[in-house]
Amino acid sequence: MSYDFAPLFRTAIGFDRLAQVMDTAARSAATPSYPPYDIAKTGNDSYALTMAIAGFGPDDIELVVQDNTLIVSGRVSDPQNEGEILHRGIARRAFERRFALADHVEVTGADMNNGLLRISVRQIVPEALKPRRIPVQSGAASELTPKAETSAPEQPGLHRPVTVPPAAAAA
Repeated sequence: MSYDFAPLFRTAIGFDRLAQVMDTAARSAATPSYPPYDIAKTGNDSYALTMAIAGFGPDDIELVVQDNTLIVSGRVSDPQNEGEILHRGIARRAFERRFALADHVEVTGADMNNGLLRISVRQIVPEALKPRRIPVQSGAASELTPKAETSAPEQPGLHRPVTVPPAAAAA
């Protein structure tokens, strides 16, 4: 199955990153389901990513932000001598999960508690991108509009040519 997003972006300017994310999502194969995770909005501009990573310690987890992508990976530490394993229900396999981050999003921290890794993410809007009010001037000519050329004052005895439209001349 293939999607063509070109019609959506014919009239959009500056949405290259969105097109890239949609194209990547459409091309990606089945996403892995391990480890399970939740994404929660914790404020107007803050989020929390919580991953269930039982059996991993803080030294086994690596977080990397690269090219607007958060990469969470876990490597299996040396197995502890637990005796003969009769049933293994806790998955301790290596993993790598990738999360696309929007522009101006930064990872602010991470902590582990009771087998859950919680990653705090915050969107920071630069001052240049925040809404700002533009004053509207009235009356005097604005500096933004081009000024009309000023003509020389009329002098007595000089006449300007008068142009008559053809419809008025025929009448």
